[in-house]
Amino acid sequence: MAIIVNLDVMLAKRKMQLTELSERMDITLSNLSILKTGKAKAIRFSSLEMICEILDCQPGDILEYVPDRPEDKK
Repeated sequence: MAIIVNLDVMLAKRKMQLTELSERMDITLSNLSILKTGKAKAIRFSSLEMICEILDCQPGDILEYVPDRPEDKK
């Protein structure tokens, strides 16, 4: 199972830089970068809510579930 983070896509659609989102959320750029690159192990609902509010989107616009392919499990 893989959860894909599409934060970069939503930032591009809103013509916003990660730096601006970081400043508006009052969260470190490095923490947002970890999320953006898909290296985060978790995200707080409050952070996801704030991202959605700032980017005017839904959680499903940011997070996507992609099931493992059977050949990946070997």
